Amino acid sequence: MAMDQTIYRELKATPGVWQLGVLLIAFIAAAGGAVLYMEHHGHAVTGMNNQIVWGLPHVFAIFLIVAASGALNIASIASVFGKAAYKPMARFSSLLAIALLAGGLAIVVLDLGRPDRLIIAMTTYNFSSIFAWNVLLYTGFMGIVAIYLVVQMFRRIDYRIVRSAGLVAFLWRLALTTGTGSIFGWVVARPGYDAAIMAPMFIAMSFSFGLAVFILVTLVLFRLNDRPVGEELLKRLGRLLGIFAAAVLYFVAVQHLTNLYAAEHIAVERFLLLDGGVYTLLFWGVQVILGGLVPIALVFLNPSRSSTILASVLVVIGGFAQVYVIVVAGQAYPLEIFPGYEVLEGFHEGVVSPYTPSIWELMLGLGGVALALFAAGLGAKVLRVLPTNLSDANVAAKG
Repeated sequence: MAMDQTIYRELKATPGVWQLGVLLIAFIAAAGGAVLYMEHHGHAVTGMNNQIVWGLPHVFAIFLIVAASGALNIASIASVFGKAAYKPMARFSSLLAIALLAGGLAIVVLDLGRPDRLIIAMTTYNFSSIFAWNVLLYTGFMGIVAIYLVVQMFRRIDYRIVRSAGLVAFLWRLALTTGTGSIFGWVVARPGYDAAIMAPMFIAMSFSFGLAVFILVTLVLFRLNDRPVGEELLKRLGRLLGIFAAAVLYFVAVQHLTNLYAAEHIAVERFLLLDGGVYTLLFWGVQVILGGLVPIALVFLNPSRSSTILASVLVVIGGFAQVYVIVVAGQAYPLEIFPGYEVLEGFHEGVVSPYTPSIWELMLGLGGVALALFAAGLGAKVLRVLPTNLSDANVAAKG
């Protein structure tokens, strides 16, 4: 097959690569300092409180975990759906998926306050908890995608083995994202979470966020090594990104329209869509318009390299806003402990919980992103996962 002629080379240690590596290490070191500071002083130094126990670090973590599943898009399209033109990018797609998941999980572990207690979560399972299932889903994903990456790197191997490994990875990633979405969908006590559609919506989010991150990271690495990326290839990826962004908007619309139909959710919907202050602004201004409608318009009305890049950046920004609204706004809205009754005395009853992220939370979150990107770059430096040429002529020759 012509595809077997694709040449892969390790990432060259150019001055630009060194500078980017040093910058990422600085962010990782800053995150380490933030972890030590919060470990010493306690979570009182963060913006989190009794009501909002999942703050900005969890927003970063969930975004990275969801994007990790979607970063495998390219490899899945190549192996499972047989689109040969995507195969040259499949190796790095797999590596980036592992790196993003590692970065997201690192944030979660370091934000626990007692990271050593993770050992208990990994050795004592309560299978009635979705969190217990997610431990298996996350570790299983890393192992399966690692095997998938290895079989892709064998030159002389029956392609049916690669396709089978890709199919298992594809199905596992669907299960992983379903589990992540179900964390919120199964929390029936919080009206901002309680929705079965969370699971499929998170799958659509993973397709969109992951592809946007893949496009941006790939373009940066190729530019640092002066490797060509074709205009038509980027247009194709941009159109695919537009479809995924539209799917996210569809599920968001269905979620809120369904909630508006149910009387028990009308109050929280009014909070999110009209009266939520910064959460409402993030929802309409950043998530829907800036991160949804604008990228779709860019890639379909004015398809070009710059449109695809800008659309990818906006999808990442909008996706982060979406996760922030889901995670934080869902906790900020007050719990209704006694439906149908008025609570005369209580602790923080019926009050929207305030939350202002601290610099320590931001440092930890950015450190997790830096760790994921550094791991992806280091992997590309030691493994032959990046093709030397993604020009349109070369990609067209692949079919």
